[in-house]
Amino acid sequence: MEYLSIYLFLTVCLLLMLGYHVAFTLAGTALAFATAGVLFGIFDAGFLSALPGRIFGTINNTTLIAVPLFILMGSVLEKSLVAEELLESMAKVFGSMRGGLGISVVVVGMFLAASTGIVGATVVTMGLLSLPSMLRNGYSPALATGTICATGTLGQIIPPSIALVLLGDILSTAYQQAQLNMDIFNPKTVSVGDLFVGALIPGLILVGLYILYLFIYSHLKPESAPPAREESVSVRVVLKGLLPPLGLILVVLGSILVGAATPTEAAGIGAAGAILLAYAKGQMNLQRLQEAARNTLEVTCMVFLILIGAAVFSLVFRGFGGEELIHEFFHSLPGGAMGATLVVMLVIFLLGFILDFIEITFVVVPIVGPILLTMGLDPVWLGIMIALNLQTSFLTPPFGFALFYLRGVAPESVPTGAIYRGVIPFIILQLALLVALWFWPELATWLPSVMSR
Repeated sequence: MEYLSIYLFLTVCLLLMLGYHVAFTLAGTALAFATAGVLFGIFDAGFLSALPGRIFGTINNTTLIAVPLFILMGSVLEKSLVAEELLESMAKVFGSMRGGLGISVVVVGMFLAASTGIVGATVVTMGLLSLPSMLRNGYSPALATGTICATGTLGQIIPPSIALVLLGDILSTAYQQAQLNMDIFNPKTVSVGDLFVGALIPGLILVGLYILYLFIYSHLKPESAPPAREESVSVRVVLKGLLPPLGLILVVLGSILVGAATPTEAAGIGAAGAILLAYAKGQMNLQRLQEAARNTLEVTCMVFLILIGAAVFSLVFRGFGGEELIHEFFHSLPGGAMGATLVVMLVIFLLGFILDFIEITFVVVPIVGPILLTMGLDPVWLGIMIALNLQTSFLTPPFGFALFYLRGVAPESVPTGAIYRGVIPFIILQLALLVALWFWPELATWLPSVMSR
């Protein structure tokens, strides 16, 4: 019977590859398997009785309130053209140096990715804002598109991002379940804030590697990344466009890091601050506010609908004995916990070609997370590894999501092959960081341990 859980998982993957809606595929396929199991007497329908409790728990989960608030913050910054002004200001600061426009894209993309956390939104926004300017200033198509794609995926690892909020909430539950499985009835906790703190050093290292690569590449091949042909502008104008949005994001992140606010409270500050900032700059009107609110509603509904579908799927998966099957498989692997982690990372990397981070977070992590944490892994380290792994998957040709998003907004003059070539160096940098985290977990765990004292 337990092999039916594997068939369920493979069926879901196949249907998703055919283009069916994620949430309805997860719930519908699981219910179809459960119905067949009940009819043949091999599935206990009592497992589904836990579904109302799961949904009610989601409704009562205050951490998840941060999701629509962070989405609203990023949407307002985008719709009100504050993000565009920020990019223009950064381009004027760095544009006169070789590779300066690319460095500006990385820096602005880092902050934009942190505020939205949605790979598609960041890649499309940066593609529309910066790609024409980079091509117009003589950047090679491969370097320009590779920089934008890589920057767009930073939302997976740069706090405070939606990906880390969702991943932190799931890992918190998985960590408690793992400790209860080990007969620890006074379990330690891990929060979204812990994951934010743990992601800070790896995220900044990755941004630094991107900038270092652009700097070296622009000096080795100056014709591929020439100085931008920007008009001179006063420092006052640059600071006017640069400081307010950066200050807002730093306040949001800083309030979480110093413990002055929870992620949910900081998200509320960020959303309100983004609206006030847009109005203060004269770049917000009722139409743009309505567009931002509508976009927030659509993305939030998608996230929580997938969460409900994933809850149905995980209950049926466990009802067929899938969790026990995976537990036995992991313990039979050579290398113990690290061998099991390597297999999970490979599976998640491949699933990143057909599933978004939301589906993987809600479907895969609740299944494998408790098992891996029972084997002694640190939850913060595991969360950062998963986030970086997904970021690399979304960037890898030929199926990476970021590549498809940029292809959709890039001009026809930019060949698809150039996009693929452009992302290869950034993939190598991300893999190097993953390897470093594998051998030095302290890159992710040191700062949370210091700040918790």
